[in-house]
Order: sequence, then C-alpha cells, then structure tokens
Amino acid sequence: MECGRRDYMTRAVASNNGTSSLTRTNTGLLAMIRKDFKKNRYLYLLSLAGILYYIIFKYVPMYGAIIAFKNYLPSKGIWGSPWVGFKHFEDFFGSHYFWRVLRNTLLINLYELFFAFPAPIILALMLNEVRRAFFKRMVQTITYLPHFVSMVVICGMLVDFSQKAGLLSTILTWFGAERQNLLLNPDLFRTIFVGSGIWQGIGWGSIIYLAALTSIDTQLYDAATVDGAGRWKQMLHVTIPGIMPTIVILLILQIGGMMNVGFEKIILLYNSQTYETADVISSFVYRRGILEANYSYSTAVGLFNSAINFLLLIIANRISRKVNETSLW
Repeated sequence: MECGRRDYMTRAVASNNGTSSLTRTNTGLLAMIRKDFKKNRYLYLLSLAGILYYIIFKYVPMYGAIIAFKNYLPSKGIWGSPWVGFKHFEDFFGSHYFWRVLRNTLLINLYELFFAFPAPIILALMLNEVRRAFFKRMVQTITYLPHFVSMVVICGMLVDFSQKAGLLSTILTWFGAERQNLLLNPDLFRTIFVGSGIWQGIGWGSIIYLAALTSIDTQLYDAATVDGAGRWKQMLHVTIPGIMPTIVILLILQIGGMMNVGFEKIILLYNSQTYETADVISSFVYRRGILEANYSYSTAVGLFNSAINFLLLIIANRISRKVNETSLW
C-alpha cells in the first residue's frame, strides 16, 4: 500500500513538473513572439496588405466550393440550394468531354514542360557566356519586350498572322506547305499555343536564372580552368550544378500547376473547329459556368482540377526531396 502511494505521488510530481515545463515553454515562446513583433513591427505592418489579400480573395471564397455538392440556384443562395452530393462529379467523369479536356490539358502542359520550361534556362546559359555587354543587353531587351505586351494584343497578332494570307502562313508556303488558316487546323493549335508562349516568356523567365548565376563562386571556374576544363565543361560541371536548386524549385512549381492552362489565351485562340485539341479544363469550366450558367457543375470540375494539382505538387516535392534534397518544404 505504501509502495503504491509513493508511485502515485511520484507520477503526480512528474506530471506537475511536465505541466510546469510546458507552461514555461509556452510562456517563453509568447515572450519571444512579442519581442520579435516589437522589433520588426514595421515589417509586419508592410506584410499586412499581402496577408489580407490572401485571406479576403483566396481563403474566404473557399467556402463557395460547397456548391460543387449542391444544385446551386442564385435565388436560394449557397445554403438554401438543395444538396446533391457527388452528382456533378459523376456527370463529369461519365461525359465524353472528360477524357478530351483531360487529354488536352495534360498534353499542352507536357509540351510546355519539355519545350517551354528549358527555354529560359538555355537562354540564361547562353547569355552567361556572352562577353560583349552591349550585345548581351540588346538580346535581353529584345527577349524581355514580349512579356510586357497584353495577352489580348498577342492573341490578336497570332490570329492575324495565322490567317490564310497572314505572315506565318506565307512563310510556311516558302517551305512547301499548303496555304491555310493555321488556327482552323486542330493539329497545329498546340504548336502555336506553346510556341507563342515560349516567344513571350523566354526572356522574362531567364531573369531568375541569370540572378542565380551571379551567386556561383567564381573560384570554382578558376579551379576548373586550372584542371583543364574548357567553357563547355565548366558549364556542365560548374554552372548547371550551381543553378540546379533554382531549376528544381521552379520545376516543382511547374509540375504542381500542370492541370492549369490559362483559359484567357485558349479562349482567345480556339474555335469550334479546334475543340478536339484545344479545349482544356479551364476553358470547359468557363463555357459551362459562365456562358451556360451551370455554376455547380463547373465548380465541381474546377475542384477536381485543384485537387489533382495539389496532389501533383506534393508528389513532385517529395520526389525532389528524396532525389536531390531540394524541396519547397
């Protein structure tokens, strides 16, 4: 009996000590937070606008995703509309549009991953080898400019150039191609979409890689030169490994957004004759949700798209962390 009482007292004292230790830890953490907030209060104040933006425009609207599980009627509101469960998801998965928009979305993103993603890296590596400052600045300026042109203007130019008598069609006839309206040919839509994206974004995308190149220690190049490495070997064994963490991070973000294709450009370029290769999830959501006012169905499709993107981001981040120890978190 006495032994049991001592054990009970020992456990009680240990429990009290643990509670006291946890309380002291929490108190110390709160004190540290207050001290940091007092020291960096102006930085916190500057970040307040960004925090409010994400809370108001990103997190608060998330509750609206519930209409994907309802037959939403504007007259009844979100909570008054009848609950239908997974009906809209089942309708989408069972429709003939599902595989078409999924295939087109994945193919366009894969083309951008294989062709558009490496383009800024290659341009940055080439500019890094240029020694004439004037020529380097001129190339940078020329490649940066398309990024600042409005998407509507870019698409208007593509529509005009792709006409039967347009510039692109005329150039292709010089190589033996048949004169045609290129944007009416479903087989050419992805090529035009991805190619114009490379032209518009290659210069702007190279900026972050050029910034990463400046952080490489120049002594590594000196050591490589002493070992007899030429410019090509230096690029392979010093330059590319030096910017690899940046490449990996951007690759993870690219994979995490693989199910997203900007519907603005798609809608401005596609037409009923190119739906078979041009219609993607975002443009499908636009037609069903905005033009046909089928809000619940389009929300279900968009929610499915976001869930796949989230899953791809987690998988890409985990694989990257295991392979080369570089990840977002």
